[in-house]
Amino acid sequence: MTRLIRGSLPRLLAPSLTGIALGVVIELTEPETRLYVLVSPALLAGMAGLLGTVVLASFTVIRQRSAAATAAAVGDAVAKATEDRLRFLMRLDHELKNPLTAIRAGLANIEQAGPAVTAETSAGAALASVSAQANRIARLVGDLRKLADLETREIEAAAVDLPALLHEVTEAADAIPLASERVIRVNVPQAPWPLPLVEGDRDLLFIALQNLVANAVKFSAPGDTVEVRASEDGNWVLLEVADTGAGIPEDEIGEVWHELARGRAARSVPGTGIGLALVRVVITRHGGQVAIRSRDGQGTVVSIQLPVQGRTGTAPAVAVLRQRRDSRGKARA
Repeated sequence: MTRLIRGSLPRLLAPSLTGIALGVVIELTEPETRLYVLVSPALLAGMAGLLGTVVLASFTVIRQRSAAATAAAVGDAVAKATEDRLRFLMRLDHELKNPLTAIRAGLANIEQAGPAVTAETSAGAALASVSAQANRIARLVGDLRKLADLETREIEAAAVDLPALLHEVTEAADAIPLASERVIRVNVPQAPWPLPLVEGDRDLLFIALQNLVANAVKFSAPGDTVEVRASEDGNWVLLEVADTGAGIPEDEIGEVWHELARGRAARSVPGTGIGLALVRVVITRHGGQVAIRSRDGQGTVVSIQLPVQGRTGTAPAVAVLRQRRDSRGKARA
């Protein structure tokens, strides 16, 4: 056992005749032995420095281990939350699908019962209302299933020509209800060089962009403008879908990326509240980012950032998925 003898310090450490402190007395004890050691100030200072170095190194290791443990715990919590969320979406799909099928089958039987139930009668109006709500729930179930599938399915990574994709999206917008009453434009730079390629699943990116254009059409009025534009920003390609529509109130902007989110103005417009959540999932899985800015009554701009193919410093999410497929021999050329 080793201890510092506190009671002896005043006597043993008293200044000598020359006025210099002798040192510190340390007691070393064993079962039948007791030894007193006088440690000089110089040696004590060296021991203190060594002890301080050891303590500092120990605290550094502890801090590093603590940070790593915290990061691991956060990662585990995020993974569990994502897993729980996917399980909820899949269960909701399952729970809604069976009763919905029964409701729609019952409606079909009523409609085939005869001419007694017509749109002009109260029963006919009720039937039409129930049918419309059943169709709405069916769309919701379908969108929830898509969202759950998107979070788990592998990305078929390949080089994507964004200008061609954007033109395809705007051409397909003709099929969106009321799109013919909007002015839809594409603004893609050609000079001094074209947009670089991005890497990803072309079909999923098409779905995400088409959702944004459909939203812009849905929440704008006849004569409003919907603009799809693209630009290069360092290691990223920036895509924007802008409109001169109704805009989003400031207090609702933070909620729009959540599943089933429906703002006050959106409640009078048909929809399930899944579209922007689906966009977020697709872009995030491509290593990209999403953002939205809006002015109530003036319009909205939804921004997407995607990493340029092969540039350093960009997110590796797609590359990791491709390497995983390579190990199974399923990668595309």
